[in-house]
Amino acid sequence: MSALFDLTGKVALVTGTSRGLGQYMGRALARAGADLVITSRKLADLAPFKAEVEAMGRKVFPVELDVRNYDSIQNATKAAVEHYGKIDILVNNAGLNVRKPALEISWDEWNLVLETNLRGEFFMAQAVARDSMIPRKYGRIINIGSVTSVFGYAGLTPYCASRGGVKQMTMSLADDWGKHGITVNCLAPGWFKTSQNAVLYENKEWLEYIIDRIPMRRPGAPQDLDGAVVFMASDASEYFTGQTMLVDGGISTGATKATVAPKA
Repeated sequence: MSALFDLTGKVALVTGTSRGLGQYMGRALARAGADLVITSRKLADLAPFKAEVEAMGRKVFPVELDVRNYDSIQNATKAAVEHYGKIDILVNNAGLNVRKPALEISWDEWNLVLETNLRGEFFMAQAVARDSMIPRKYGRIINIGSVTSVFGYAGLTPYCASRGGVKQMTMSLADDWGKHGITVNCLAPGWFKTSQNAVLYENKEWLEYIIDRIPMRRPGAPQDLDGAVVFMASDASEYFTGQTMLVDGGISTGATKATVAPKA
């Protein structure tokens, strides 16, 4: 059974690995045996994580990537394929958020979020599928969504729109590329503390409000994503595609209280 989850010999490209969830998932894939392509808009930001993964005995290839730039996506993908000869796994993680009331969101802020979280994920998937996965008739694409792929939250309108779009895009790509031996799934984390949302966790009232709505009674910890991402990346998920897997401690069960959320 363990062989189904063994990623030895596989190459995984994980976008947005200078911090946060990208590093969580990159570590999990490396521990399972995969060699990595790690990306950031600034190569220097990848140096600490590169050293960490190399210390685990894995190969690491850092690449500069801005998912809002079409040429950057093409160049990064081609460089990764030239370096390793293939990309077996894509974890479409790079993303951002603008946290504001809906009436205060500007045109440029809306575009920033959608272009990064939705358009960027699509064109990364397209490039990797075209340049490596379809020719080899094999691939695992893991699009990163969120609990907001299925729920809406005040103050997160463009983010919710982008993550909902990722869920729908995942199903469409799974239907499109299944005939090429490619699985496409959406990994949707719940409330995990990252550098993007760390300020929220400093608000004791907000944190108590969120924890009270999570059946497991705690936010997500880095290791809570390990099993899901390795499963989606491995041969264990060969017949699992087009799905959105929520790793959220149960908050998506809808078991919420009637109180009003404190201002984030």
